[in-house]
Amino acid sequence: MTFIVNENCIKCRYTDCVEVCPVDCFYIGENMLVINPDECIDCGVCEPECPAKAIVPDTKLTGDEVTDWVAFNKKYSEEWPNITKIREPLPDADAWNPIESKGGTYTGPNKFDQFSDKPDNGS
Repeated sequence: MTFIVNENCIKCRYTDCVEVCPVDCFYIGENMLVINPDECIDCGVCEPECPAKAIVPDTKLTGDEVTDWVAFNKKYSEEWPNITKIREPLPDADAWNPIESKGGTYTGPNKFDQFSDKPDNGS
């Protein structure tokens, strides 16, 4: 088992989860976070800290979701910088948080039109 970050994080990028992670397995992109599934120790302390409810155990996913979201988190955790300290959420995070399909239109393998695959720019 591992925990993953799903599309609910897109355009919010709250980092409350980062501070409680005992193994520093979060990685930061331009508009969301991911968890490295190989580093996650399945403790679950991050899940209740996420205001966007974007962190879920892979055991709550069904069918292709398991493979897709674990692969998505793994891929970007290998490309984006590690984050260990809390940061301010994105400026429009509170406006995006209640939107159910934050990823917008699914545009291909693990891609959403609201998702940026760029790493964090240091903001």
